[in-house]
Amino acid sequence: MRKVLVIVFILTLATGAYAQNAFFPTKAGMQLTYVANDAKGKASGYTLLTVKDVAGSGENMTISYVGESLDKNRKSSKPPVEMSYQVIIKDGVMVLDMNQMFSSQQLKDVNVEITGIPVEIPNNLQPGQKLKDANVTMKLDMVIMKMTTEIKITDGECLAIEDVTVPAGTFTSHKITQTVSTTVMKKTVTAKTITWYAPGIGTVKTETYDSKDKLTGSTELIEVKGN
Repeated sequence: MRKVLVIVFILTLATGAYAQNAFFPTKAGMQLTYVANDAKGKASGYTLLTVKDVAGSGENMTISYVGESLDKNRKSSKPPVEMSYQVIIKDGVMVLDMNQMFSSQQLKDVNVEITGIPVEIPNNLQPGQKLKDANVTMKLDMVIMKMTTEIKITDGECLAIEDVTVPAGTFTSHKITQTVSTTVMKKTVTAKTITWYAPGIGTVKTETYDSKDKLTGSTELIEVKGN
């Protein structure tokens, strides 16, 4: 299950990956550490992203990453819970092939089928600009159970370009709001997310609110190495 959580986290981060104004790290060797906080701001876990390889440049790139889930003490599990994947940027548009996460050495006991439309964020995103709707459906067959998760991302809009301060520093970021509807076992939960994306870094901070606009959790970038 922790591997599934890594997939969802990576999907969230990767929605901002683009070329000239790349809202994702594009330098091999970079490491970004994120903390996941509950509604009270208490750390519940961490994620470490490592850029392994970057091929190409400008508007056409293939970027290989590894995402690792860490516990609330920022420690790796034994064996480590990590996933390898790629982000492909073609003609200035990010294409996230989710099947890259499911190589022969990963999720050996899980059959996965993924379909959907990726989030698209223009290179020169401006405040007030609307984003296209997107969705993803993940069907997991874990032998002992089957689970289908559907995620719909709608109402996307760039609210502002502003400075945001997190433990890793202060970053000039694009502030983007989206509505995320997640359906699991025929039960749907709708939330609003506000995410700050910084060029060359990616996600800096994310806040999630429920249908009553109550904060339910957040993530923050706490450390960047190799930039």
